[in-house]
Amino acid sequence: MKIAILGLAQTGKKTLFTLLTGRSVPGTRKPGEAIEGMAAIRDERVDALAALYQPEKTVYAENQFLLCPDITENSKTRDWMDPARRCDLLLLLIRAFDAPEVFHPAGSVDPERDRAMIETELILADMQMVETRLARLAKEKKGGRTPGQALEEDILLRFNAALGEEKPLSTLPLEPHEEQAIKGLALVTRIPVICAYNVGENDIGKKFGPAIFTISCEIEKEIAAIADVAERQEFMEAMGLTEPSLDRINAALYQALGLMSFYTAGEDECRAWTIRRGSTAPVAGGKIHSDIERGFIRVEVIKYHDLMAARSEQAVKKAGKMQSNGRDYIIEDGDICHFLFNV
Repeated sequence: MKIAILGLAQTGKKTLFTLLTGRSVPGTRKPGEAIEGMAAIRDERVDALAALYQPEKTVYAENQFLLCPDITENSKTRDWMDPARRCDLLLLLIRAFDAPEVFHPAGSVDPERDRAMIETELILADMQMVETRLARLAKEKKGGRTPGQALEEDILLRFNAALGEEKPLSTLPLEPHEEQAIKGLALVTRIPVICAYNVGENDIGKKFGPAIFTISCEIEKEIAAIADVAERQEFMEAMGLTEPSLDRINAALYQALGLMSFYTAGEDECRAWTIRRGSTAPVAGGKIHSDIERGFIRVEVIKYHDLMAARSEQAVKKAGKMQSNGRDYIIEDGDICHFLFNV
């Protein structure tokens, strides 16, 4: 899954991107250029499985991040829009820290104002796209329109009315066939959003309101620079943190996308695999290899808590707690799976 990091200039986006992905933003970055990077999702269950199996390789699930160009109020170009439209989730980073040496495009720090401005820019971007498409449909209508075009126009007129009332399009429910009709437009206010406030040291843990995640990019940078585990933990406790905010934000993004992990484990590799909640066993197997989905026979499942309690697969089997499931089985978060297939 791909996540866009969006925000105004000087909010800490580049710092957050580097902290999450380990990739530095090149000084040769061109104006309007988006930068991609991958971020591993720290997972205690992967760590526990690795401690049990002692595998040659340990692999975490990952989020893919796209650092978008700065959002600028009333900009005609909207360089950020095209890369953001290709993403599955928008992470809005809002500046909530005071630093006189770091300029603010609006001249002062006001996170609520900035958040409202960004949300308005998202709405204006969709409004522009909807109006452009409606104008094109009007031209096509002169030559006679198809049922598909009529359906699209009906949906877009509803969208235009909602956007005119400054409502994001995510507030409008659509039927599956309607979703398919406007899928190609990739409208940004239909994409899920998480809002993060980049705070100063004194505001760590402060509540800014519902659906707002707080993180101090500067403090997280200090945490990441501490190599000693005990020293790092001591520093976090002094800051009032139980775990790095980067881990929490990565997990929150994972949850917001409706994703979960299942696992494969053995002496060669312990690995987390990402699937959508509600996925069937063949679909989950297809994440590992398309042949598994195509030739699926059954999946043997061990529940994570059963394995941790028994401390070995043999003990789980002996206790009769290993499940053998067919293609209708819905994979559950934390399932440890062994797929049997034939092609």
